[in-house]
Amino acid sequence: MSNTKIVSPKKDMIFMAILSAVVLTMPIWLQPFGAAYPDLMQKFMIFGIFAIGYNILFGLTGYLSFGHAAFLGVGSYTAVWSFKLLSMNVIPAMIFGTVLSGLFALAIGFVSLRRSGIYFSILTLAFAQMSYNLAYSVLTPITNGETGLQLEQADPRVLDRMSGIVDDGSLPTPNLFGIEGIGYSGFYICAALMLISFFIYLRIFRSPFGLKLRAIKSNQNRMGYTGFSTRPYLMTAFVISGMYAGLAGSLLAVTDPLAGAERMQWTASGEVVLITILGGVGTLIGPLLGAGIIKYFENIFSAFNDTVLLNAFSFLPDWLAHPVASVVGLFVGEGWHLTLGLVFMLIVIFLPGGIMEGITRLTRLVTKRDKAEPKSEAHETKEKEQTSAGEV
Repeated sequence: MSNTKIVSPKKDMIFMAILSAVVLTMPIWLQPFGAAYPDLMQKFMIFGIFAIGYNILFGLTGYLSFGHAAFLGVGSYTAVWSFKLLSMNVIPAMIFGTVLSGLFALAIGFVSLRRSGIYFSILTLAFAQMSYNLAYSVLTPITNGETGLQLEQADPRVLDRMSGIVDDGSLPTPNLFGIEGIGYSGFYICAALMLISFFIYLRIFRSPFGLKLRAIKSNQNRMGYTGFSTRPYLMTAFVISGMYAGLAGSLLAVTDPLAGAERMQWTASGEVVLITILGGVGTLIGPLLGAGIIKYFENIFSAFNDTVLLNAFSFLPDWLAHPVASVVGLFVGEGWHLTLGLVFMLIVIFLPGGIMEGITRLTRLVTKRDKAEPKSEAHETKEKEQTSAGEV
């Protein structure tokens, strides 16, 4: 607690301004990396929201949830139902998706937070798997089972029809008051929501509430001995985290108005855990970095097939190009998970604090060198003066 640094609101606003500039100019500076197309940038934003919400629970309290994919799925299903029944406007979809995910998180947290440690993790995993099985088979009238819930031409869309919006014979596209939710306009919608979500996350991080969450992570038993009830704070963090996941699920439905049970699988929960650990658990910007790296690997590295690799190594003799392409092909294309696994292993072994720990170490190293150089120059000057005096 005593090591917590107080950051002025002015510095936070400067930080938000820099982050906003970086995010909004992504279509420009991502060009050299081959990642400046809207679908991928939308994923950066959506999974960034998912990760920073998850970091409120795991990063601040230390409670490891393996069931956050359930809230992601609830948000997606709710958003698609909003598109089908009410309007193609994204605002009702996001509101309902976020609220229902929060209520669902309240129900799951009420049971799961009675335990801590590995027992809490197993409980959340069990709830997520139950939700997946319910969506896949039992609740087919609501979820449409393995086919997935999708838009149809005959959907009522009551609010749109009341507003005089006429169908043109094709499936409508989710929009924000006429601004389409796909393409670059869709990216900027997701980017704006991510920045708003991050600002709320930043205020939580700096607030007394966030300080109490970090105290729970530090020593929950000691807080209990002092008579401090930790469960209301844990429940609040769990619900907020679930609402972030619901918002991310709603945005997935905005970019692709299809909700399937696969979004509730345990692998989706594991992915957000991986993202958070890779970027840096409990850090501000780490989850965003982790989301960007994971989605870049998933979409860019996985696109390198045999043909692309052979073209890349075409400058080599034929007898050498094929073996080299075969070896590299183990780490890209369908084998991109192997590269991700190696990167994750190296991060965990050498940088337990994630990428943010590496950035911090590098910054300190550069700072120390900058401070050391003037001292060494002054020392050399002093030695020269002493030598000159001795000669005289």
